[in-house]
Amino acid sequence: MAKRPADATRLHGHHVVTGAELRATFAEDAEVPRSRFGRRLFHGIVLVLLIGVIAAGAVGAWAVMNGVIKVPTAVASKAPSSLCPSTTFDYIPDETVNLNVFNATSRGGLARTVADQFTSRGYKVASVDNSDTAYSGVGVVISGVKGQAAAFNIQRNLAGTDYYQDNREDESVDVVLTPGYQGLVDAQLVDQTPGKLSCPREDQRVVDGTKWPIIPTNPAGQ
Repeated sequence: MAKRPADATRLHGHHVVTGAELRATFAEDAEVPRSRFGRRLFHGIVLVLLIGVIAAGAVGAWAVMNGVIKVPTAVASKAPSSLCPSTTFDYIPDETVNLNVFNATSRGGLARTVADQFTSRGYKVASVDNSDTAYSGVGVVISGVKGQAAAFNIQRNLAGTDYYQDNREDESVDVVLTPGYQGLVDAQLVDQTPGKLSCPREDQRVVDGTKWPIIPTNPAGQ
């Protein structure tokens, strides 16, 4: 009867670990640290990203509170509101208008000439002077809120002018004659029906409450 070959994996009844089994065991043990390292790396990346988001949020909040970043609102997202008053004014009597006339052209004596013309129509002219301005149209009419009705009257007599509002508190009106000026509307042709102030260059303005468009200078051949 043939004798069975000895089992190479057993010795005196005990299991003998083979090289293949030993390598497999070490391979399994090596996978555990790699898995743990991967999880730790992932958690580290998530933590760094979270800290970055929190830091960015803090910086953004600081920037908004200090005005560095402007957050658009529902109102700001709409078309900008008109700078030109929308009120409809009645034509008030010429005699009720207090007027200042400035010459911003190179024509000597123009402010005095126009001031005399306004005076002949009943206007109360207080100041006659020279002025500096970069405006090149017909002229500029300036008043505070209380003088807007008077400014409307002036614009009907001096057609083609552009209205600006400043921060004065009285009812006076400034008229600045600029290079495009050609003359007053004939007194008999002045339109005295109700209407609104005219701001033809509104879309070219820069709103800055600290810089008014007209800076009068000292009298010199007005």
